[in-house]
Amino acid sequence: MYPMVLYCHSCNGEIELIDKVKRADTCEHCGHDLHCCKNCKLFDPHVHNQCRESTTLWEPDKEKANFCTFFVPREGQAEVEDRGAALSKLEDLFKKQK
Repeated sequence: MYPMVLYCHSCNGEIELIDKVKRADTCEHCGHDLHCCKNCKLFDPHVHNQCRESTTLWEPDKEKANFCTFFVPREGQAEVEDRGAALSKLEDLFKKQK
């Protein structure tokens, strides 16, 4: 399984993992916590507790380090959320017809 590459959820910086991600590990590029929900393969903002593992406890801050034992490093780069494009699509969807 190791070595593998993890891309930081915050800066998309590439980090080569040679061992498990530990709670105190931080991104060498931006300093954000690595052992957090947003860097986990199980993170899904559209499900209960925002995690695909149904028995996890609620973690209020998805960007802060936690003690979750289900943590699995996410593969690939984080999806960049384009808030402006999403709002534009919503406005088009609910635009009044003349």
